[in-house]
Amino acid sequence: MSNKPEEIAEVKNKNNGKAPTGKLDSFGGLTKDQLMNALRVMSLGRTIDNKVLNLLKQGKSFFHIPGSGHEATQVAFGLNMKAGTDWGFPYYRDMAFMLALGIKPTDVFLHMLAREADPMTGGRQMPCHWASKELNVPTQSSPTGTQYLQAVGTALADKKRGINSVTYVSSGEGTTSEGEFHEAVNWASREKIPVIFVIQNNKWAISVPVQGQTAGRGGSVAEMVKGYDNLLTMSIDGTNFLEAHAAAKTAFKYARQGKGPVLVEANVVRLFSHSSSDDQKKYRSQESLEEDLKKDPIELFSNKLIDKGILTDLAYEEFKKELANHVNEAADYALKQPDPKAEDALRYVYDESGKRERLEYEKEGPEGKPMVMVDAINHALREEMERNDKIYVFGQDVADGKGGVFTATKGLSTQFGNDRVFNSPLAEASIEGVANGMALAGLKPAVEIQFGDYIWPAFMQIRDEQVMYRYRSNNLFETPVVTRVAVGGFIHGGLYHSQNIEAFFAHMPGILIAYPSNARDAKGLLKTALRLNDPVLFLEHKGLYRQSHATVPVMGAEYLVPFGKASVVKEGTDLSIITYGAMVHESKFAAKELEKEGHSIEIVDIRTINPLDTETIYNSVKKTGKVLVLHEDTLFAGFGAEIAAGIADNCFQYLDAPVKRFAGTDTPIPYHPNLENVVLPTRGRIKTELEELLAY
Repeated sequence: MSNKPEEIAEVKNKNNGKAPTGKLDSFGGLTKDQLMNALRVMSLGRTIDNKVLNLLKQGKSFFHIPGSGHEATQVAFGLNMKAGTDWGFPYYRDMAFMLALGIKPTDVFLHMLAREADPMTGGRQMPCHWASKELNVPTQSSPTGTQYLQAVGTALADKKRGINSVTYVSSGEGTTSEGEFHEAVNWASREKIPVIFVIQNNKWAISVPVQGQTAGRGGSVAEMVKGYDNLLTMSIDGTNFLEAHAAAKTAFKYARQGKGPVLVEANVVRLFSHSSSDDQKKYRSQESLEEDLKKDPIELFSNKLIDKGILTDLAYEEFKKELANHVNEAADYALKQPDPKAEDALRYVYDESGKRERLEYEKEGPEGKPMVMVDAINHALREEMERNDKIYVFGQDVADGKGGVFTATKGLSTQFGNDRVFNSPLAEASIEGVANGMALAGLKPAVEIQFGDYIWPAFMQIRDEQVMYRYRSNNLFETPVVTRVAVGGFIHGGLYHSQNIEAFFAHMPGILIAYPSNARDAKGLLKTALRLNDPVLFLEHKGLYRQSHATVPVMGAEYLVPFGKASVVKEGTDLSIITYGAMVHESKFAAKELEKEGHSIEIVDIRTINPLDTETIYNSVKKTGKVLVLHEDTLFAGFGAEIAAGIADNCFQYLDAPVKRFAGTDTPIPYHPNLENVVLPTRGRIKTELEELLAY
């Protein structure tokens, strides 16, 4: 195995031992060394592009998205960053930006070849998903546009903590068609958040030309967003390094002074196909390709340096040879490194620090007064915010005087101030995306989504971002956001205030899910959630918020309920009911009626869906021999099917009857009580199901 190659220093100009002549008046105050360094980084990106494409032809690599034609803009902005203080959310074409920021060619090749030592994803993601823990570049994902809201989140987090940082975020012009781009510009502009949006407009979103994407005049993104207050907009020739560098200096100064965000539309060229899987000759004319070649930013910049006497032709040829040798050495080194270990594929889905196991649960103490569930949730938030100043609560209508649609956050903004408890725009993707960014910056967001029916705009920020960050970054980054959301029926809120959503999210490795049925568990589970290092979806059945049967005495500030531990709320011997949420109470009513007839029913409240306490479930089934799996959500593909399958696999020999499921009908939940009561599993219908199972 070869030793890791030495990284080359900034390129030295070679001109037969003589310093080059020429005036620097037209170079924006940059020194000769700075100019040569910019050319070095631009050329390094291009040389790596060509090398990776050659490796692809040799079958040694499998995918690449080249940045050739974008280098001038990327390097200009990368060189103006305060590495390790500012944040970067580059997009897949931003390799030259990363090189300017400080990553090494060996790191690029380790990532491109998906080696075990890949410092960006550990071989877990395709190439061109850039990252650096040291340089504040969170590991990016493949969905386009999701990075924008996270960039707003990191910038907002640092602004709230008094850190004078700026966040860079970039994409191509096609991504500005995504709604989350506009949501991010809206939030940043409204609050003067220091984000620099860099749109690298090469006029092609894969095969779709800019005219088919952008409604701005002349296909200009900068023109399209001019209506936002506080937003400085610039449209530049992104192939001209000096123009891009001047724009970058202006942008960082404006943002760092707290004046607001900046949007720079850099008009660049795409010299290669969209990716190694694409062939642009199929949809671009030869004339278009030739016109782009005339605007090659490296050729333009190197010619200018030669014309001004900063560089000579001979020195430039030696310079390119040195870069090529260095890139070849870096690639050779990476090729000899080992592949990821197969067993590592199962690591870092969840936090492995042991924090969840170290917490002290169900700590004995004086029992408090009975409390309705919504107030218990409020108390949990209040106590944890007093304990941890990194907790920030936000969402739609959460601040006083509203204090949330159900008053779960009432009084919090009055006590902790509008800096820590604040209203968000009416945009669920914004809530989750900004929360992800704040979590990446080290804060602990606890956000509210008003109703489960309205969480879907945030689905991508949860599924593709929040629950994937730890895994895709090989444990470099985490997003332990707590998302509170009201769910469930029985309040006559149909069609769109009654949905059950747990089955959708249970299918996402990486997120914990709580679903309490009473005030004590709600408080204890929420307090635990706010202390964990994993994202948590906290489901609150709004039909239980003020119900007397969910009102129980709560415990003190140090009483935590563990995730993954079910509660046997009623002992029995004839039949087990496995359930959660409002169905716990409907089961109690049904069981009480059956007890009058001499039957003994056991009820297990699972309390958390992920992790699921299968041990308690199976022990109950083994004891009674009969089981009804009950939930409010639709029967088909509901979470109860997972529980039933586990029982069938692990308890078959103990069963005296088939595993029975009962749930809501496979219809939406309607508004009128006469209709709703047909769809939902009411206590009377539960009793009938239990009677049939007992008689089996």
